[in-house]
Amino acid sequence: MGFYSTFIFPRMFEWSLGRASVLEQRRATLAPLSGRVLEIGFGTGLNLSCYPSAVSRLIALDIESFLPARVARRIASSKLDVERILLDAGDHLPFEDDSFDGVVTTFTLCSIANVAPAMKEIRRVLKPMGDYVFLEHGRSSDSKIARKQDRYNPITKLIGCGCNLNRSIDALVEDSGLQISKLDRLVLADSPRIVGELYRGLAHKGSD
Repeated sequence: MGFYSTFIFPRMFEWSLGRASVLEQRRATLAPLSGRVLEIGFGTGLNLSCYPSAVSRLIALDIESFLPARVARRIASSKLDVERILLDAGDHLPFEDDSFDGVVTTFTLCSIANVAPAMKEIRRVLKPMGDYVFLEHGRSSDSKIARKQDRYNPITKLIGCGCNLNRSIDALVEDSGLQISKLDRLVLADSPRIVGELYRGLAHKGSD
């Protein structure tokens, strides 16, 4: 981890994705969850205040530790039972099949290098009746905006620590075998459309 990714990028992330308008979207995304939940891409713990009371335990995975003192304070003040694990779980999650009542990704799928295997792992560890909820930015349905996303994606990957602007989130979810039961396409207020195109959805495991 370099100085930029350790100190500068996490603060940029907090500023842009910790706004009230984004927290509102986080709460709406997490509302269906209950029981034992896995969050992939925990970041600085911005979701902690948004989980419903029906969630009894949270397993939080991340590849790096961002702003550790701030995250520790958020975990300590949370009403949730939180276990945090640091590991690169892009290709394999260290859990048995059908382990979780819910799985969460928020602003995470854009930066997973091997995203297709990661999505299949999400499906594997989700219980048959479990909920996968996601809030992600991604490829615009407007072709002009999508072309701009393609053009600027190399720059965004550099300054955003691997963040891709132009991934079609619904396709990533469905290609894993998960079945989307609800999908809202939104444009985040006060953000340029190339970074503010949101996918907020709910998916289930479906049949093999």
